[in-house]
Amino acid sequence: MRIAIPSLSPGGLDAGVHGHFGHCDLYTLVDVDGGAVARVATVPPVPHEQGGCLAAVAFLAGQEVDCLIAGGLGKRPLMGFNQAGIEVYRGAGAPTVGAAVQAFLRGDLEVFSGEFTCGGGGHHH
Repeated sequence: MRIAIPSLSPGGLDAGVHGHFGHCDLYTLVDVDGGAVARVATVPPVPHEQGGCLAAVAFLAGQEVDCLIAGGLGKRPLMGFNQAGIEVYRGAGAPTVGAAVQAFLRGDLEVFSGEFTCGGGGHHH
């Protein structure tokens, strides 16, 4: 399973979880195998222009991401992730990417639903 987490620079397990999916510094990709972290990589974000969030959805789908842990996210990208078959979970309370991944593996994260979406614009959640 591959998990993507919008992250603060420099990325990796010790990086902070970015407050909003569409305006992150980069994505940390975490491959999990047998309930443990197997591989960690970072990829740059897609430029956030008009429609940039949906381009980012397509980009992450192309990276074979199964799950996204996000602090905040708009309704359009949430719908895009749902259509792409990528599960989205709320990770706003996690202090680091590694803590968010561990919370996910324990089953402690809530599925991101429409009631949690925001209008974008770099809001903090």
